[in-house]
Amino acid sequence: MEVRVHGKNMQVDERARSLAIRKVSHAARILDDSATADVEFVERHNPRIAGRYLVEITSRTRGHTVRAEGVGADHRSALDIAVDKYERQLRRLKERMIQRSRKASNKQLNAVRAATDEHGDAGREIVRTKRFAMRPMTPEEAVLEMEMLGHDFFFFLDAESGKHCVLYYRRDGSLGLIEPE
Repeated sequence: MEVRVHGKNMQVDERARSLAIRKVSHAARILDDSATADVEFVERHNPRIAGRYLVEITSRTRGHTVRAEGVGADHRSALDIAVDKYERQLRRLKERMIQRSRKASNKQLNAVRAATDEHGDAGREIVRTKRFAMRPMTPEEAVLEMEMLGHDFFFFLDAESGKHCVLYYRRDGSLGLIEPE
């Protein structure tokens, strides 16, 4: 696995870099995949924030984006928390992929397509634009993808109807699905 380590508002020393590479590579053994992972160390300079350091791990593996973040008093504790979350999400992804492949009605896996990001200006304008190839998926796959990303909603192309749909968390914690007529 290729692990890219970088820092925001801080320089990542060689010791922290090698520790991050070792821990993320070890966690990635769950899927035995040769995907890439980005590890970003962020130092926040606001004294009112309890966790000064934030570590975010993002990887694209087997058609799914897995993202985990950890916050701690130092960069090492934040890394440990993020790696634990990352490993849990990889295990959950693997279990769901196994369960999905065992269902007779859903034997085919969708093609993998990478997502790209563009950053815009701040203010009341659009501050970030994401562009990605829409691959057909079932609502169950969309729920998995939304959980792996950690988002409150997910826009996808329904494989059964061929229409674009939005999956979202409702205020009561249940899921909602918006389909066009």
